[in-house]
Amino acid sequence: MLDTTLQQLFVPVVTALGYELVGVERLKKMVRVYIDSPEGIKISDCERVSHQIEGILAVEDPIPGQYTLEVSSPGMDRPLFTLAQFTQFVGQKIKLRLTQPVNAQRTLVGILQQVEDHIITLVIEGVEYKLPYDQIQRAHIVPDF
Repeated sequence: MLDTTLQQLFVPVVTALGYELVGVERLKKMVRVYIDSPEGIKISDCERVSHQIEGILAVEDPIPGQYTLEVSSPGMDRPLFTLAQFTQFVGQKIKLRLTQPVNAQRTLVGILQQVEDHIITLVIEGVEYKLPYDQIQRAHIVPDF
């Protein structure tokens, strides 16, 4: 899920620029940074943040070798990285990828009913599943069209 090392490096700069750092993913040779603001995110916002983060990465050098940096808005299928974000979206339909299977499935889609004591309650077809937060590999909102 969340790359906490890079998150800690980027938070001060992103917040100083007036944005919220939603999360940071590190996927092989890509670093994906999600930003948001109450006014929404435009391409110019992403460029501005990208330029500042590139400076941090050049100085701190936390990633060996070559990589691609991508800065974007979280979009309609917003990824969820923290317990606070899960709490913010209680009542929404979400999709989870788990580290351990539940009923022989690692991918679950349902309504996020509750977040309490590091336990995520997901309702799928009327059945409640209590899932430890630390077993969630990835999660995102499923947009309702």
